[in-house]
Amino acid sequence: MIKAHQLTKRYGSKTAVDNIDFTVEAGRVTGFLGPNGAGKSTTMRMILGLDRPTSGTVEVNGKPYTQHTAPLREVGALLDGRATHPGRTAYKHLLTLAATHGIGSSRVREVIELTGLESVAGQRAGGFSLGMGQRLGIASALIGDPTTIILDEPVNGLDPEGIRWIRTLMRDLAAEGRTVLLSSHLMSEMNQTADHLIVIGRGRILADGPTDEVIAGVTGSTVRVRTNDVDRLKTVLTGPGVELSLLSDQTLEISGMAADQIASAVAAEDLVLTALTTHTGTLEEAYLSLTAGDVEYRSGDR
Repeated sequence: MIKAHQLTKRYGSKTAVDNIDFTVEAGRVTGFLGPNGAGKSTTMRMILGLDRPTSGTVEVNGKPYTQHTAPLREVGALLDGRATHPGRTAYKHLLTLAATHGIGSSRVREVIELTGLESVAGQRAGGFSLGMGQRLGIASALIGDPTTIILDEPVNGLDPEGIRWIRTLMRDLAAEGRTVLLSSHLMSEMNQTADHLIVIGRGRILADGPTDEVIAGVTGSTVRVRTNDVDRLKTVLTGPGVELSLLSDQTLEISGMAADQIASAVAAEDLVLTALTTHTGTLEEAYLSLTAGDVEYRSGDR
């Protein structure tokens, strides 16, 4: 578990992280979202003891990261896939990390196989492609078999097969009861991978909740029904706070009324529906709406 309380970081007059509270629970993948300059990287660096908070606290598995006697067994992190000695082979790099914690070579071979590095394990990391560098960074994060995993843009440079692999890996690690914090700008991947979302903008938490609830809470939801008697259906569903929109001759879009309420009302009137579906916005729409006023670098319109 990762727990932050009134976490604040200032650089001179600039506040990068502004008095935030959040908890990253074990057993689920938590997505960490925010525009460039929002405070994500600073927050992750404070979690890992690389930056010291101006005030407040952040703990990993019950204590600050720097107080763990065997940190690689507690937390595995990927913040920069290129943070390896370019002249060292993948195997030697992982073996060196393992030696700092008394981890045997069998674990090195295990993570090499897990991350698909068998064919390049004897090659120098400086010659790796971006995708292979990412795989080595992920292998480094997993070398201590940690209970908490923090990955920043882990799919950067990966091909479609690699992206699907990291998605499955993150969900499998969470299913084992581990704490997984995942930062990415790829909304489609985050939507498929994250169970829970924390959205940050200009150093403040903008949203914190289950992925579906965050999306629905920002974009709203509507129900679409299809029937052969639209006029009668309009009469049945009319009420306070209910808005009806005719999309076609037989399809009606309803907001302000849940699908089960609609089904009950229709059944009571012996109306026949040929379709009933709930529609919500996308994660991208919710994210853009949440962060609309918090984008530090905005592109011009054409």
